[in-house]
Amino acid sequence: MEDMAPGFRFYPTEEELVSFYLHHKLEMEREDLNRLMDRVIPIVNIYEFNPWDLPQFSVYLCHKDPEQWFFFIPWQESEARGGRPKRLTTTGYWKATGSPGFVYSSGNRPIGVKRTMVFYNGRAPNGVRTEWKMNEYKAIEQGASSISATPTVSKPHLLFNYLSK
Repeated sequence: MEDMAPGFRFYPTEEELVSFYLHHKLEMEREDLNRLMDRVIPIVNIYEFNPWDLPQFSVYLCHKDPEQWFFFIPWQESEARGGRPKRLTTTGYWKATGSPGFVYSSGNRPIGVKRTMVFYNGRAPNGVRTEWKMNEYKAIEQGASSISATPTVSKPHLLFNYLSK
């Protein structure tokens, strides 16, 4: 991404993350667009790494913005069978906090689900909370029409990581 103009910063809204990047990644229809998106948002199984190891995989963003990294993560087999994703790393785990919320389009239609995660060192239930946080985004499939219904989410997640200090 060194070929970008000075001052360029990748700072998409939540609507753009879900409606453009995540939906296009899921559709996999345009190879040229997917290659371009992979330059900005790499595919990384973040659960194989500790949070402080992730900046090295966000080639452009870790150099220009030390507090924001975006990753697509592959769908886990356990999730495909209706189970929960394994969010364990070598030294800790990611724990969901609060209730998931919807991401809305400018037309006030739910297009995604956002969940905040916090990293804990150690193993549950004795883990020690850290300052590492991330937001996990899942796209709602186009056929899901009601907010009150349980959203049908698509396979890969889009993760937005940030370090809060």
